[in-house]
Amino acid sequence: MTNVLLAEDDTAIAEPLARALTREGYNVVVQGTGQGAIDSAEAADVVVLDLGLPDMDGLDVARAIRGAGLTTPILVLTARADEVDLVVGLDAGADDYVTKPFRLAELLARVRALLRRTHGGEGPDEEELVAQDVVVDVAAHRAFQGDRELHLTTKEFDLLRVLVQNAGSVVVRDTLMREVWGAEPAGSTKTLDMHVSWLRRKLGDDANSPRYVATVRGLGFRFETGGH
Repeated sequence: MTNVLLAEDDTAIAEPLARALTREGYNVVVQGTGQGAIDSAEAADVVVLDLGLPDMDGLDVARAIRGAGLTTPILVLTARADEVDLVVGLDAGADDYVTKPFRLAELLARVRALLRRTHGGEGPDEEELVAQDVVVDVAAHRAFQGDRELHLTTKEFDLLRVLVQNAGSVVVRDTLMREVWGAEPAGSTKTLDMHVSWLRRKLGDDANSPRYVATVRGLGFRFETGGH
């Protein structure tokens, strides 16, 4: 099981975030102090680190974790969105950051992306992804719906792969743009909407009553697991 260390002293943030991460299938350890975070870091697969901890600055916590020789990915939570802090934060060894107030779906997507980057490409999970009757064979670059092979373009395949990989969870538009098109989202995501529409058509899905790809207004898309 993947271990997430959440270093956050504000219970109004820590408790719902810990619940959401647990729902995603992670084992979550919450620490309310910087020293506690440093002590727990060795067992973590990813660290979600608030910069405003009561006993020490979060950047010093990141430096201490890196100083101990750990390469564990660190996602920084910061209310101080000015550039100096972000540059210093990434210099301190953080891998990514989210500014408060953040959207839960975005934070979960960032955590998944960091874990994929560090554990990517290994193990069976990456080879064959399954949700409902849809199977995505990553290595062979083929996708099936039941016994029927889906004939997808490269982008449609990549889109389906990312959605099925995160089945049951919302994948935010920015993440899809980055992972499928390798582009920083610059305003328009019309291309994304078009490809979702084509993918739905090939799955025989109805946008108004989706069985597979649901639109989550204002956020992105979710591949349904069929458990609802």
